[in-house]
Amino acid sequence: MSVKITGMDSLQKKLKKMADGARELDGQHQVAIPDLLTESFLAKHTSLANAQELFDKSGFKIDSSEDFKAIPDDEWDQYISSVSSFESWKEMLQSATAEYAKRKMGFSS
Repeated sequence: MSVKITGMDSLQKKLKKMADGARELDGQHQVAIPDLLTESFLAKHTSLANAQELFDKSGFKIDSSEDFKAIPDDEWDQYISSVSSFESWKEMLQSATAEYAKRKMGFSS
């Protein structure tokens, strides 16, 4: 009696993608906001179409990273809470980063 095992090629490809993704994520990285706050992420957690719209509708002048840093944290958190399912910017970024890592590892599209 013999047993035929199929699907190993597919499994090996998935494992390789996971390993490659883990190597890419190793260490510290700077990830652009649009790569974290993707359209699908924002569609799931807000009524906004993209990261640019998130910033444009905030009511704050954000033309540079300095402009963004000048926004009081509590006011930005209030805005994020009002337009998303998150209580704060930190919570939103943590969730977006987790989804980014899953995509890199091949766990979601």
